[in-house]
This record gives sequence, structure tokens and C-alpha cells, in this order.
Amino acid sequence: MSDSVKYLLDESHLPRFWYNVVADLPAPPPPVLHPGTGQPIGPGDLEPLFPMELILQEVTQEREVPIPEPVREVYRQWRPSPLFRARRLEKALDTPAHIYYKYEGVSPAGSHKPNTAVPQAFENKRAGVRRIVTETGAGQWGSSLAMAGSLFGIAIEVFMVRVSFNQKPYRRALMEAYGARCVASPSMETNSGRAILARRDDHPGSLGIAISEAVEVAAQSGDTKYALGSVLNHVLLHQTVLGQEAMAQMEMAGEAPDIIIGCAGGGSNFAGIAFPFLGAKLRGGRDVRIIAVEPAACPSITRGRYAYDFGDTAHLTPLVKMHTLGSTFTPPGFHAGGLRYHGMAPMVSHVADLGLIEARAYHQTGCFEAGLLFAKAEGIIPAPEANHAVKAAIDEAVRCKKEGRSEVILFNLSGHGHFDMQAYIDYQAGKLVDQDYDEAELAMALAGLPAVSS
Repeated sequence: MSDSVKYLLDESHLPRFWYNVVADLPAPPPPVLHPGTGQPIGPGDLEPLFPMELILQEVTQEREVPIPEPVREVYRQWRPSPLFRARRLEKALDTPAHIYYKYEGVSPAGSHKPNTAVPQAFENKRAGVRRIVTETGAGQWGSSLAMAGSLFGIAIEVFMVRVSFNQKPYRRALMEAYGARCVASPSMETNSGRAILARRDDHPGSLGIAISEAVEVAAQSGDTKYALGSVLNHVLLHQTVLGQEAMAQMEMAGEAPDIIIGCAGGGSNFAGIAFPFLGAKLRGGRDVRIIAVEPAACPSITRGRYAYDFGDTAHLTPLVKMHTLGSTFTPPGFHAGGLRYHGMAPMVSHVADLGLIEARAYHQTGCFEAGLLFAKAEGIIPAPEANHAVKAAIDEAVRCKKEGRSEVILFNLSGHGHFDMQAYIDYQAGKLVDQDYDEAELAMALAGLPAVSS
């Protein structure tokens, strides 16, 4: 009983469709608005940034969206990814709970991000795009898009949040190894970046700023499109290969989850594991608790306002209704850089507003403590972002012990921490401290939300 158990699927179980939760929701999500007119945007409004096939995926109401065969062919390099039962962790916790985790660190880039990077690069290539520009926080997304760009022969340019650019040099090196160009953001290469640096020359950056720089470059270049690694509907759609595989693997294990957990920054890996199970529940299937876990230093769901806001700091994007801390909010430089976004995916925000999911926030030192406990039991070093899901799973398992309940817990281990070892060094040396956001800055950012009738 002390050994972990691995559940593997063969290629015949590789999903042929992405799952779209919109088809099963009790109420449609609020529309995306044009920032100038305040009216819902149409596909043509997004054409300067995205190829049309991705735009159609963004707005589709269909439950199933076919996965192109060239994308499935690349997926086969690492998908279906394994599901493990964490028996050694269960033993360490002395819990009656059964703990399972879906492991996305087996991808070439080491995280779940290639699940969307590959189809985005494919559709851009098919549309004749020569260059894609994007942003990245901790670097998982930037390195994944860099990998996908190399596979499809597209040039990739990445604006990386400056604090992560300095904290995570090996992520930057990985992007460059795949042939991408990586720039610290804010930079002197765009009007958006120069404006930020004029006000503060040592600005640590934010995902909102990096998005502004990337969108600005894409909008001004005829042969260039923009790609986003989280937040948007088509990105969450691509990640549902995760949950679909997990459903089949849980059937192999002869169990069904009572609780599903994912860390949440922009919302893509969380949606990937959770939405297929949520859809089954909404269609009359088994009830399940779904928990999104975010950092206490950037708590968009638990502390933000559900309102229309810009996705970037320079206000170059359309307006989306989401849980937001305000587009000008700059979180402190904690190590889970992939969770340092001011807003939550509109679709995740919508299901939260409908009461279909729960949310909680943790400080980083408790998450690193949980990550090391997991590593010592299961042998995998989680990424700092994934540690949030690990901690929530451990907390739920401890609760099960106290209550004498044998519940089944499933969480997404969204990536490994091999490029994040400095954070673990700092934690074990006592140098990693819990950080809180500035209440005055949050109040100011929320006060600046656009006035929209909703």
C-alpha cells in the first residue's frame, strides 16, 4: 500500500475534441465589449491579433471542437499524460482520503502550457503568420510557445515580466534554446514599456504590462499575431484534454473524484482539469466540489471585483468581465510568477459567480512547505504555481482525517519545478517570506475600473 500507482492511457485515448463548457452552463457568459463603443465585439475586431480559426474557437457555442490531426500528432509526443495515485503521500498524512494527481510536467517544456501553445502555433502557421509575439510570467508559457514555434517554423518573441526575467534565467535560456527572442518587460522597445519606465525606471513588471507590450507590437505589424497563454476561452478550451484524460484514468482506477483542485492565476490549467468534470455534473452526472487555489498576494477571485476590465495595463485590449484587482495593479514579486495576473479568466470568473466552484488563497511559504512534503513522498518537485494545488490537496486530506471521511481528491500538478530551484533554495534558507499586496494600491486600481453598464 505504500507505493504510488500510475494510470497510463494509450494513444487511442488521446482526445479527438476539445470540450467547451459554454454548451452546458445554466447562463451564458457576459459578452466581450469594445472599449470605445461599449458594445459587444465581433470576430472582425479581433483579427488584428489572432488568426480567424482561433477567433471562431473563442466564440463557439459548440460542446465539442475537433482537434486538428497535426496538433494531435504533436500531442502524441507526451499525451496522454499520466495520472498517479499518491499512496506514499496518503501514508505520510495518515489520511483515509485517496489522493490522485494528473502530472503535466512530462511535456517537453515541463508544464501544461504546450497543450495550447501547439494549436495556437499551428493555426497561425496555417494562416500564413510569420511571427508571434506574447508575454510570459514565470516562463512556462513563453518556453512552451517557443517550442511550438520551432516545431511549426514561426518566429517567437516573448516579453517576460522583469522580476521573473531576473529570478528565472534558465526559463529564459530555454526559450532562447528553442530559438525565441526574450525581452525583459517593461522594456524600451514599446510605447507602453517606455511610459512605465519613465515613471519608475526599476519597475518589476507585471503580466498586464507585458501583455500591453506584446499587443502593441502585434497590432503594428502586418505579418505578426499575438498569442495568450491563459485567460481567453480558446486557451481554456485547448487545456480540456487534461480533464478528459483524467476522467478516463479515474475510471481505470475504479473511482470518481469528490474534490477537484487546480492552482489558478489566469485560469487555464484549472479549467483544463475542472471543466470536463463540471460539464458532466451540469449534464446530470456526479456531484463534485471544485476548488481554485490562488496566491494570497494576488487574489483575484477571493479579493477582486467581478467587473468589466482591461486585460492589460495600457488598455489596448477589449473589455472582459472577470474577477479583477484592476488592470494597473502590480503584485509583489513572489516566486509563483505564473499566478501574478491581475484578473481571472472570464469563463472561470463566470462559473465562480454562478456558485459552481470554490476559491481559496494561500501565502507562498505554506505552499513551498507542502511542495517539499509532496516531493519527499512522491519524488516530483512541483513548480511554485502547482504548490498551491498541492497545499489545497493536503489540507483537504487532513480534513478527511479529522472527519473520518474517505473522500477521493484529484488535483492537477501543472508542471515541475526544475527551473525554479532557486526558490526552493531560498525557502530552505529561510529567505522566502510571505508577501501581501498593498491595500492602497489595490483600492486605487479598483477605483480606476472602466465605467460599464452591466
